Amino acid sequence: MLILASRSPRRSELLRAAGLDFTVRAADVDESILEGELPQRYVLRLAKKKALAVPAEDGLEFVLAADTTVALDTEIFGKPRDAADAKAMLEKLSGRCHEVFTGVCLRNSSRILTRSACTRVWFAPLTPTEIDEYVRSGEPMDKAGAYAIQGLASRYIERIDGSYSNVVGLPVDLVYRMIQELRTGA
Repeated sequence: MLILASRSPRRSELLRAAGLDFTVRAADVDESILEGELPQRYVLRLAKKKALAVPAEDGLEFVLAADTTVALDTEIFGKPRDAADAKAMLEKLSGRCHEVFTGVCLRNSSRILTRSACTRVWFAPLTPTEIDEYVRSGEPMDKAGAYAIQGLASRYIERIDGSYSNVVGLPVDLVYRMIQELRTGA
């Protein structure tokens, strides 16, 4: 049985779309960024912390945890605190390429696997009006980097290099390979 250590509706949707059965047991952990922490290390640390915070009830359960962040150079963009923070993030991303990192941790009673995915995303230049309208839509408020590629923000994305599902919040192909690795013991 797969246990998803997340309340994220996007992660649940991605797993369901991939035909994976799971149960949600959300983890609550401190997601503070450590001083000088680079984006990839940050998401890997949090994914492992979340996976370890959720008990596996028997040896047949796999606990899956993930954390996604947006990075512009080495600046980490988590979820915006408020509309002004969302606007500031979108202004920085406008017309630029940035990276989306997801750390994934999958564990059972005897093994822990951690991996990460990185996708490069190119934003079109945004006008101040476009940014204001998008922030007013409310969509940016619970999304890393203040945007949802699968939603209204899709009209601002010029291209990506890497996993689309990673930008949504879970690199499904990587998760599937990790599940196979844990099942086979390879």
